[in-house]
Amino acid sequence: MEMSRRRLQLAFSFLFGLWLPCCLTQTTPPNSATPTPTPTPTASSPPQTQRLKVRLSGYPRKHNEGRVELFYKGEWGTICDDDFSIANAHVLCRQLGFVSATGWTHSAKYGKGQGKIWLDNVLCNGGEKSIEFCKSRGWGNSDCTHDEDAGVVCKDEKIPGFVDSNVIDAHVDEEHKVEEVRLRPVVAMAKKKLPITEGVVEVKYKDGWAQVCDVGWTVKNTRVICGMLGFPHERKVNKNFYKRLKKRAAERVSRPKVNVSARGRQTSQANANSKSKQSSPGKRLFLERQKNHFHIHSVACTGTEVHLAACPLEFSRPNTTSSCAGGMPAVISCMPGPMFMENSGLKKKVKIANNVRLKGGAKLGEGRVEVLKNNEWGTVCDDRWNLLSASVVCRELGFGSAKEALTGARMGQGMGPVYMNEVKCVGVERSIWNCPFKNITSEDCQHMEDAAVRCNVPYMGLENSVRLTGGRTRYEGRVEVLNSDSNGTQSWGLICGESWSTKEAMVACRQLGLGYANQGLQETWYWDSSNVTEMVMSGVRCAGNEMALSQCQHHKTVSCQKAAAKFAAGVICSETASDLVLNASLVQQTVYIEDRPLHMLYCAAEEDCLSKSAAKANWPYGHRRLLRFSSQIHNIGRADFKPKAGRHSWVWHACHGHYHSMDIFTHYDLLNSNGTKVAEGHKASFCLEDTDCQEGVSKRYECANFGDQGITVGCWDLYRHDIDCQWIDITDVKPGNYIMQVVINPNHEVAESDFTNNAMRCNCKYDGHRIWLHNCHTGDAFSEEAERRFEKYPGQLNNKIS
Repeated sequence: MEMSRRRLQLAFSFLFGLWLPCCLTQTTPPNSATPTPTPTPTASSPPQTQRLKVRLSGYPRKHNEGRVELFYKGEWGTICDDDFSIANAHVLCRQLGFVSATGWTHSAKYGKGQGKIWLDNVLCNGGEKSIEFCKSRGWGNSDCTHDEDAGVVCKDEKIPGFVDSNVIDAHVDEEHKVEEVRLRPVVAMAKKKLPITEGVVEVKYKDGWAQVCDVGWTVKNTRVICGMLGFPHERKVNKNFYKRLKKRAAERVSRPKVNVSARGRQTSQANANSKSKQSSPGKRLFLERQKNHFHIHSVACTGTEVHLAACPLEFSRPNTTSSCAGGMPAVISCMPGPMFMENSGLKKKVKIANNVRLKGGAKLGEGRVEVLKNNEWGTVCDDRWNLLSASVVCRELGFGSAKEALTGARMGQGMGPVYMNEVKCVGVERSIWNCPFKNITSEDCQHMEDAAVRCNVPYMGLENSVRLTGGRTRYEGRVEVLNSDSNGTQSWGLICGESWSTKEAMVACRQLGLGYANQGLQETWYWDSSNVTEMVMSGVRCAGNEMALSQCQHHKTVSCQKAAAKFAAGVICSETASDLVLNASLVQQTVYIEDRPLHMLYCAAEEDCLSKSAAKANWPYGHRRLLRFSSQIHNIGRADFKPKAGRHSWVWHACHGHYHSMDIFTHYDLLNSNGTKVAEGHKASFCLEDTDCQEGVSKRYECANFGDQGITVGCWDLYRHDIDCQWIDITDVKPGNYIMQVVINPNHEVAESDFTNNAMRCNCKYDGHRIWLHNCHTGDAFSEEAERRFEKYPGQLNNKIS
């Protein structure tokens, strides 16, 4: 009886303890008989079992700014701007993973929110770990309307190692936190192959690894873990094989020890060792790991979670090391995507979607989401973009589930149509096209809201066979690759710098996990910190999309004319890069023919902007026939485009009155049906500047008065059709059908995140007097089928007018 009373008292105390803090932060309702003074601000924390979620929302905005929204009691709400300060903004920006705030906004600058206004009169010191620890009127207690919603502008620099709250939707206390999961292969052969696709599921626990009990295990659990490990699908596993292995191991361990003389024990031990050596590697591995420690006893995933931590989990009780009654460690098998099947030995392949792609990402499995409709690629708006929808995209492209669902054009802005908005995938769909979404107009969404993803990809260990040495930071240095000699001895060696370019540097930076290539160096004057001097690779030629340098073409035997260490290949990597693209529709709209008198072309001839036959003309009499058009070049990337050459090497052109910062910036060509040039623009040099910018972006570059040259992110450089050299000299071209082609940054002299959109092509019809352009598009804007049709339009093959 006494025990029952004590239990009742304890229960009451526990409930009272939970109830009391809530009551203390409540205030008298406004409609009560007693007048309500403004409450004294108090710190109001949500339940500590779940970390407070914060997000940025609204329009128009970039990814590092927006209306502040908090997730509390299962509902998103806003913060009132009363008493708001930069200190509040610092706290919120750090919660969002940015290093600090640069400003804050009031009066619903990013649009009015919906639902609750969770906090009002917030007063932070600036050092708090979360907005919940700042003083306020209490949760849900506000006298504001959504016209007063507060926003923040964060410095666009992430806290190193920050895990976005968008990554894992469920958070538990430290003792039961699940972050890292791996597969431990049981069969020894599997250890030699990467990625590991089958094995025992293990979770990181304290300083080691623990197993998961497979009692009640379902295929939905397997799907979630395979997704975390970078695999799009799960496979059936031969559970009987693992049961037999476990049984044999248990029999060996349970054999009674023979209590004989010391010599006898030694003999028995020797025999045991001999048998152990004769047994299969897989059995030995299992014997060594026989003492399983089960950290998780039950898993109940729905199959749509992006992380095991988001599934309902039952954890082991303290100080227990056994009990998986009637079960064994969970074992799973996963199906890798096609890019990761080289060493897997699997015959069945996962089909990859051909109407969805990722663009502009530095690493494999990340990028801006683009979808194909009516043979033209377009983007997805980030409204309601979340991990479920992002995971559907990742899986249909042969990767695992999504690590991050990125908003605000974090992987650069696309061009062309925006096809989808408010995509609402459940998570089990085979394609994003099977998910509910809204068709939109250009007024609804702009490219500054393009959605992007970072997908889980299998661990391949590629970064272990390359390193950078001698650099001032970890993002630069001389490239050294792991080399194996005929005896199998591994050592580090150099790459010959001859023919090394930006494309090869792109692959090296990707393999190192250091983002984009800023520069590829053929000579390196870095500090010789490793004493590695031998050239082990030469003639490296990459397409630019490879996962590792070993996948690029290179000489079978090393051949390098300049073998000194200073002529070894080097790189400078960067987390961001520019991305230039030509406005194709403007070219089509502005094209025309001009017969220009030779006496007005002396300056153009001096700058080599006419075809070769102009040199034989009867100057100053006669004329040249010019195909003229406007050229508007946008920087849709995440870093400014700046000329590689320093200011000291720019060339002054008195004729046009400005410095040229690049020898070759664009090629203007007219091609016939087999790709042969029939005319070219000879536009060799360029002055780069910001002609105009999208709303909210300021110009930074101007050619006048020896100013800085470049193109700012969100800006464009416009060369009007009536400017000198903005043409192709077609004086010698016969009537017919052609392809007009413009290529920006053709030699890849300056690094970009995406070179596939640097070319623009148009169908061109010339009747000897007039010219028509149609189907103008960037090189990656159409489907492969449409691109093939484009090349073979009627009348082009014989160059006769249809």
